[in-house]
Amino acid sequence: MKFGFRIPSITKRIAARTSVKRIIRHNLGFKAPRGMGWITDPKKALYNKVYNKTSRGCLVSLVFLLSMPVALAYVVWKICIS
Repeated sequence: MKFGFRIPSITKRIAARTSVKRIIRHNLGFKAPRGMGWITDPKKALYNKVYNKTSRGCLVSLVFLLSMPVALAYVVWKICIS
């Protein structure tokens, strides 16, 4: 499992949106409601829960730090690192 910043991938994003499996599932209407991942694929649901709690988007910290004064940003940065 990877910890830390998430690095977006354009190729993976395009591949996921254009897969044959996804097209068939959406056209036939075989979609489980949101939150039903524990029933359809428990292993993937557990992985996603841990991943979402342990990783952050790569731009969240940067935007947050750029929006504050420099001295305060330094203090927050030191707290986040430790």
